[in-house]
Amino acid sequence: MFHPDTQFLIDHWTGLSRRADARAGIPARAAIDPAALGLRLPRVFMAGRPGDDAVVRLAGGWIEDFHGEHLKDQPLMALWRPGSRPLVAAAQTQALREVRPVVVIALAGLAASQIEITLVPLRGPSGEPDLILGLYAPAATLTLASDESRLLTARVSVGVGEPARAPLSLAAVHGRRLA
Repeated sequence: MFHPDTQFLIDHWTGLSRRADARAGIPARAAIDPAALGLRLPRVFMAGRPGDDAVVRLAGGWIEDFHGEHLKDQPLMALWRPGSRPLVAAAQTQALREVRPVVVIALAGLAASQIEITLVPLRGPSGEPDLILGLYAPAATLTLASDESRLLTARVSVGVGEPARAPLSLAAVHGRRLA
């Protein structure tokens, strides 16, 4: 069972992905109404160029306060401990490739407080699926000491729902390999 805010974003994105204007099941960035996110908005971020080189395009005030810095144009992977970065990059890729929400369960601080970070794919202004919308949903109030690391530790990622796209497979036509 997910945090109520995690479930809200999953349900909201799923509704948007089923609309007629969502190409290949991925809604456009313009389909996201910030007012619909309500009190969750300070815990929302958007990243461009998903994968290892993802860059934060915008981040809510709660997220910036939590990490202790302005995050615009910062690498998304810089928010994670080095050992967690491959899992987070794979979760972003999974969200885009399988066209479905992916939830990363992470730990924060010395007290190892649990936080869910939901990742959903969006289409940017170019029409390409090149954006990730994310939401932090802490299990409890996160209070970190001023000298405590703000890096997150990813524990597991979970794809939510059925993949909207069939997995890619290698095929051969007249002896020529095609993806």
